[in-house]
Amino acid sequence: MLSYNMDVEPRSRWLRTTPGAAALAQPYYCSEAGLFYGREHFATARTDKESYILFYTLEGAGLVEQNGAQVTLEQGSALLLDCRTPQSYCTAPGQKCWHHYWTHVDGPGVRALVPVLIPGQHLCPVSLPGVDVRSFFSNILDNVRTETSVSAIDVSLAIHQILAAMAHQRLTGGAGSNRATVERAADYLRAHYSEPLCLDELIQSAHMSKSYFLRLFRQYMGTTPYNYLLCYRITQAKDLLVLTDLPVGAIARKVGFADESNFSTRFSSMAGQSPLQYRRSALQKK
Repeated sequence: MLSYNMDVEPRSRWLRTTPGAAALAQPYYCSEAGLFYGREHFATARTDKESYILFYTLEGAGLVEQNGAQVTLEQGSALLLDCRTPQSYCTAPGQKCWHHYWTHVDGPGVRALVPVLIPGQHLCPVSLPGVDVRSFFSNILDNVRTETSVSAIDVSLAIHQILAAMAHQRLTGGAGSNRATVERAADYLRAHYSEPLCLDELIQSAHMSKSYFLRLFRQYMGTTPYNYLLCYRITQAKDLLVLTDLPVGAIARKVGFADESNFSTRFSSMAGQSPLQYRRSALQKK
């Protein structure tokens, strides 16, 4: 259910579209977009909608509420919100206006960035200094109703540019101690990749709970500690297969696998070839 007080200036825009096959094939697509010059009494409340909404404040400030939490979206800040959970947003108290871009977005690219931009379903405004967000939103508004293959790509790219800038800022612009902790853990895994992994020891050295550590590691590294280690081991194995004539069993042990069969199965799954096939194909290219 949607309720609102559309206290906006007449120059505001609200565009709707029905994404076609070309749009749905993209990692990001848009179903609605707008530029609202909200005045003092602008307000919206919604119980649910099958999409995410992306805001960017041009002037004034907005107040966004969800799950009992409130955040103020100030000028130059963006926010990604999951509309499947009840939410409300309005011109912030004490503000005369909330001029903002918005767009309802979805797609696998959006969902892949949710752990970074909406961690634990918490509202996380992101300041985007030096990013030309206006041009990206303008691109969305110009193309959202064109409904061609090219326009679908242009809209997807514009959404990606905004969300990627937000994710980059989230991962590099704050919480330095958490990032440093994860980076130390990753350094440890790379330095000791040939040894058995003891996750409990890794977590103890981080001095935080297991669930929090795993969430931070996935947020900053994009995967779990085990999968990160596994990818690193397979990468080292690829180097040894190409640069040495060691047998597969010896390589398996050097990169931390106690069992050659398990190594071969993992390698084939991740590389798309068996270790020997990878060696032959790599040497043929030289």
